[in-house]
Amino acid sequence: MHVQKNNCSLNEQIFKKLSELLASKSPFVAFRKPNENTITIIEQLNDLLYDACDFDSEGFVFAPFDAANKEVLFPSKHIKKTVFSVQDLHIDFKYSSLENNEEAKESYLSLLEKSITFIKDSALEKIVISRKELVPTSTEGPVVLYQKLLTTYSNAFVYLWVHPKVGTWLGASPERLLEVHENKLKTMSLAGTQPYLDTKNVLWKQKEITEQQLVTDFVIENLKPFVLKMKTSDTYTVKAGSLLHLRTDIEGDLKPETTLKKLIHHLHPTPAVCGVPKNEAKAFILKNEGYERSFYTGFLGELNMDGKTCLYVNLRCMEITGENTVVYIGGGITTDSVPEKEWLETVAKSKTMKRIL
Repeated sequence: MHVQKNNCSLNEQIFKKLSELLASKSPFVAFRKPNENTITIIEQLNDLLYDACDFDSEGFVFAPFDAANKEVLFPSKHIKKTVFSVQDLHIDFKYSSLENNEEAKESYLSLLEKSITFIKDSALEKIVISRKELVPTSTEGPVVLYQKLLTTYSNAFVYLWVHPKVGTWLGASPERLLEVHENKLKTMSLAGTQPYLDTKNVLWKQKEITEQQLVTDFVIENLKPFVLKMKTSDTYTVKAGSLLHLRTDIEGDLKPETTLKKLIHHLHPTPAVCGVPKNEAKAFILKNEGYERSFYTGFLGELNMDGKTCLYVNLRCMEITGENTVVYIGGGITTDSVPEKEWLETVAKSKTMKRIL
């Protein structure tokens, strides 16, 4: 690994490198962690597909929502890693707007009503229901879209991931699944959504408070067998792009026998992207959502690299599939949910991505 410093205003060196990698059809990922001033580029030196081998391997992992499908690993022994130090990640651009699909709205409202009925008639407390929208692919290309995401989401994990045998994904995730360094674990509970209107000093409705507490309780309960001296922060409001969320930070010391495989198995997918209880919610999603989430609401990040693992939930993401780009959005459903309001929440979540496109 080597570090390059770059002070030019548009960081031409980084984005020229990304354009060259795209043109060469090489597998690679570029990412910037929340509130940091470095961009890391990891190039895989061949085009083979590797998996994470029960998460004992070392490299950059890209994992799907459904663990029945294989994750993709860029293994450390087959990569070149470069860290660029940058000063200014700003790019000026004009937002455009895209109309909402009324047919998609009716289909989603019908699924929401079915979900609420199912929750009322079962032991489920929450299900996260998602949808996807097809948007014409921007002529600007993935590298420019990545620059726009970097500018828009300063406090998110912003990435561009490419493998010629899998696809091209971009995203800006506000949610860390877990961070493990030595015997220390850090994670978070993130849920609840409302538009950002120039202030984080807002009132939250009981539905959002309850939804976020469900996630917190799930994380704490599932970590108990593996963590000593667990600490939780007060719940606070955070900004992600044009949205606000409720967040609680959770950390503790790992027991010596704990493995990453066990941690990931118990945490993923979290109630923030699946539901409570997890297995029943996931079964409902796979049966009723009507499409395969693929890597949306999976996770990605550094796995056992330099003695550290740092994984993020794959939210606020898009997949470029040729002429169309797939934008993924969803929301948490409880007995208190109102279908029309839940639809509007997904519209708010999709707005920034669609405007960037």
